[in-house]
Amino acid sequence: MSADAAPLPLDGVRVIEFSHMVMGPTCGLILADLGAEVIKVEPRGKGDRTRYLTSSGTGFFAAFSRNKKSVQLDTDDAADLATLKALIDTADVVIENFRPGGLEAKGLGYAALSRTNPGLIYCSLKGFLSGPYEKRTALDEVVQMMSGLAAMTGPPGRPLRAGAPVNDMMGGMFGAIAILAALRQRDLTGKGQHVQSSLFENAAFLVSTHMLQQAITGVAPPSMAAGKRAWGVYDIFTTADGVQLFIGVVTDRQWEIFTRELAEPALLDPRWATNTLRAEGRETLIPLVQTLVGQRDLATLEAMCERAGLPFARIVQPGDLYDDRHLQESGGLLPLTLSDGRSTSVPALPIQFGDRRLGVRHDLPAPGQHDAEVLGALPRGGAAPSPADTVAEG
Repeated sequence: MSADAAPLPLDGVRVIEFSHMVMGPTCGLILADLGAEVIKVEPRGKGDRTRYLTSSGTGFFAAFSRNKKSVQLDTDDAADLATLKALIDTADVVIENFRPGGLEAKGLGYAALSRTNPGLIYCSLKGFLSGPYEKRTALDEVVQMMSGLAAMTGPPGRPLRAGAPVNDMMGGMFGAIAILAALRQRDLTGKGQHVQSSLFENAAFLVSTHMLQQAITGVAPPSMAAGKRAWGVYDIFTTADGVQLFIGVVTDRQWEIFTRELAEPALLDPRWATNTLRAEGRETLIPLVQTLVGQRDLATLEAMCERAGLPFARIVQPGDLYDDRHLQESGGLLPLTLSDGRSTSVPALPIQFGDRRLGVRHDLPAPGQHDAEVLGALPRGGAAPSPADTVAEG
């Protein structure tokens, strides 16, 4: 697939990625989409085991591996290890999600690699940053439970993980942010450094508003599923034709518009004059609003909300996004060829440069597809990192 004519932000940056599952590949994907040459190191033979996950892991490799190159090397083979070190000497960045000490034992830790490549940015993607928990193994579920995120997501007393690997993906995103900052700092100092991103600290960051809510009010916040809202109308309603529609009315101005559009005298009652009153009276207000919304079909309500500038969304499944008009027409879906040859699409990074979205330069790589291109000029011998030492992710 052809690249855009204009240079991408990270053109000329070479990244070596040792990772699997979600967190590390997300970090590498962001850098790759931004234009870096991301070289994924895989075990010999079938390659990264993430390629072959099933059930909820089926889409992991396809979602996070575009715009990357693949080489196969074996860190237990002396010749391959020498080749790998020679490759890293040509790199700007290393991304790894091995267990603490795993790469150091093979001479692939930051201290060893920076002796021959002092400008190297070395990003470790971990379960925990430095501290009492740093040697623990983490999963997205683990840190959602530890941080209170699961308690805020599920019904009261029934903690529930979020419906996507939010900490894995955001942990990878924060790793990319740290790498970009370290590259900028290297421009100023000429020196690389070791940066880290983690699942647990990311989960703590996600619940920071709930922590501050408790600090300010002195009361532990209830689960989001308990129905307590800061706004009077911020709910899912059922339309006359049986479709679920979220509508949010979060300011007094929006309430004026909402009541004008629905033209229902009962909504003009002084009990609903302010957002605070509406939030306090939700047990009465929401059934009233449902009665009014339930008299109108989906098309009428969506047209009303769009015309009035009110927040709204019909409830969909992830697969419905393939048919989303905005994503289709805005360049928000990128073409992708699956390993079995079928064509599909995948969401682009949610960023834009001027009127430009980041696209696909390389389709999903086959295991070792770029061995000759990448390793041809380097000393070589043998095969790749054993996934047995990698940090487990959810």
